[in-house]
Amino acid sequence: MAPSATCPLHSMASVSRALRPRPRLAAPRLGCGLRVGCSVPAYGSAATEKADWGLAIAPSPATTLVPVVRSRQIFCKAEANISSNLPASEPTGASQYEKIVELLTTLFPVWVILGTVIGIYKPSMVTWLETDLFTVGLGFLMLSMGLTLTFEDFRRCLRNPWTVGVGFLAQYLIKPMLGYAIALTLKLSAPLATGLILVSCCPGGQASNVATYISKGNVALSVLMTTCSTIGAIAMTPLLTKLLAGQLVPVDAAGLAISTFQVVLVPTIVGVLAHEYFPKFTERIISITPLIGVILTTLLCASPIGQVAEVLKTQGAQLILPVALLHAVAFALGYWISKWSSFGESTSRTISIECGMQSSALGFLLAQKHFTNPLVAVPSAVSVVCMALGGSALAVFWRNRGLPADDKDDFKE
Repeated sequence: MAPSATCPLHSMASVSRALRPRPRLAAPRLGCGLRVGCSVPAYGSAATEKADWGLAIAPSPATTLVPVVRSRQIFCKAEANISSNLPASEPTGASQYEKIVELLTTLFPVWVILGTVIGIYKPSMVTWLETDLFTVGLGFLMLSMGLTLTFEDFRRCLRNPWTVGVGFLAQYLIKPMLGYAIALTLKLSAPLATGLILVSCCPGGQASNVATYISKGNVALSVLMTTCSTIGAIAMTPLLTKLLAGQLVPVDAAGLAISTFQVVLVPTIVGVLAHEYFPKFTERIISITPLIGVILTTLLCASPIGQVAEVLKTQGAQLILPVALLHAVAFALGYWISKWSSFGESTSRTISIECGMQSSALGFLLAQKHFTNPLVAVPSAVSVVCMALGGSALAVFWRNRGLPADDKDDFKE
């Protein structure tokens, strides 16, 4: 609790009567004006007649003024110390509620693991989340993130477009080459290598926005990067997959663009508008939005696992190392490239998560639609788990670590 700005008259008056002559002017309530370590004008100056606490003081010898000042300082310090020890007047129910939400949110990795186990051994519990519901779930996920943002957040991010550019290059230059190198080094079979390259060429995923929020990164920047990389996927994903895997992956460009508009932009804008025009309402529910994002992300990760549960049981084990390596190196490269580019900690966390968490669900969908061999879809299903588990663990670690007090603002005027 901050120290009180005023001292009661009767307390100050009792001190004054004991240590100095009666003042010329008394007031029903006077401002103490003394902070810890405050000072008064030197004796003999023009300001002595009107001291800081707003009371006219008769001229007196310096030897009399000094103990008065010291006594007043001690009194105000004592009042400040007493005030700081008083219990908060706010009810404890709200803080307890926030603690529970915080605990459930920081258990994000546990929920991902639980969803993965359910998807493998009880697939019927999560496979109900089919294509249409999957899209609705992604939309609600982006809506919950939009409620935490304002249009000013996006305007600030656009002041430094290079941050989005770094993420785009990492997403479509470094990561595809990384997937290709891992597939060759570990000598994966042709269908599994194709699936790994395919998922490494996919855009950033919506789950990265949730992880960025939890990690105290820049959510507006994460949404912009996700949107730009998803729109870029119309050309980059099939082109890079053809160049690196030697096969053409046909993509419905118009359909992908419409899906991006529906799933990413529209819900986010609705959330931002709600925050702008109904601030009191959004402030009441904003504390629970991270938990909503965690629940939706867990469901959206468990559903693809359940759809290929049988194949994962036979082929999934050999893909854990290459897929986990792909994501771990992508997280590290995204972070250190950002630091090398002299970005602040918040921006670096955002780019790291955006690079390490891509839309594995899109890779899974493309593999199922455009490849006859079912093994091509397995790397994307394994990637869903590794991406969500690695990103959530990293986000919780960064959340507990906090941001530096002098963190650089990459988007100032």
